[in-house]
Amino acid sequence: MLLVVENHSLPRTAAFFDLDKTVIAKSSTLTFSKSFYQGGLINRRAALRTAYAQFVFLVGGMDHDQMERTREYLSALVRGWNVQQVKEIVAETLHDLIDPLIYDEAASLIEEHHTAGRDVVIVSTSGAEVVEPIGELLGADRVVATRMVVGEDGCFTGEVAYYAYGPTKAEAVRELAESEGYDLSRCFAYSDSATDLPMLQEVGHPHAVNPDRALRREAVARGWPILDFHRPVRLKQRIPSFSVPPRPALVAAAAIGAAAATAGLVWYANRRRAAAV
Repeated sequence: MLLVVENHSLPRTAAFFDLDKTVIAKSSTLTFSKSFYQGGLINRRAALRTAYAQFVFLVGGMDHDQMERTREYLSALVRGWNVQQVKEIVAETLHDLIDPLIYDEAASLIEEHHTAGRDVVIVSTSGAEVVEPIGELLGADRVVATRMVVGEDGCFTGEVAYYAYGPTKAEAVRELAESEGYDLSRCFAYSDSATDLPMLQEVGHPHAVNPDRALRREAVARGWPILDFHRPVRLKQRIPSFSVPPRPALVAAAAIGAAAATAGLVWYANRRRAAAV
């Protein structure tokens, strides 16, 4: 697909990518379960449970209720984990675990958007400790990711400081557009899940990638392009077609998301009250 190069006299634009099953073939967080087990962070039972969650995710994706249960489980699971140890495990195993999962088609799109002068932003529900290194590996300019509260002892408390999911992703995209000067009507977005409809609706060029049933229905109804990514490939096997130097400007954009986090928490509270009625 040929992308038109940006005219830099016009407002800036960006391409927003969901991560799991959009850029990589599996769940980024669950992929590290074996490494966390080997590092002593989780026991065998927890490793098996996350493996099962990965299977469910791969077969059919996760709807809102499944995502909520997974969030609650993972929040409880990571309570007491040392953040520095998590970062070290991710850094040590990143290339072995994630590099082979990157879709060739997604890598090409990222390359084309950069060539066209657009920023590339990864917007993922997975934790920042996992998403930020993956974003750097991909050459992303910015990252929006879920952030857990870290205690004074340097360990996760189990509380969520910012949850990058559903409407909070859309809010983060709007805030980035305001701070970076993006013209959202000329921006692109890619996702596999109907839970990202709020984000997809924010841009002028939304795309459904390997969509779940609900997103496929919406994409067909709205006339959005539907893309099929099915060729995971190691980035080094694509050189020189995909050779991205380290990008020191990588920004953990979730820091701008205080308002988005509040909106997300209110949304979840309303959903819970509605479900209880």
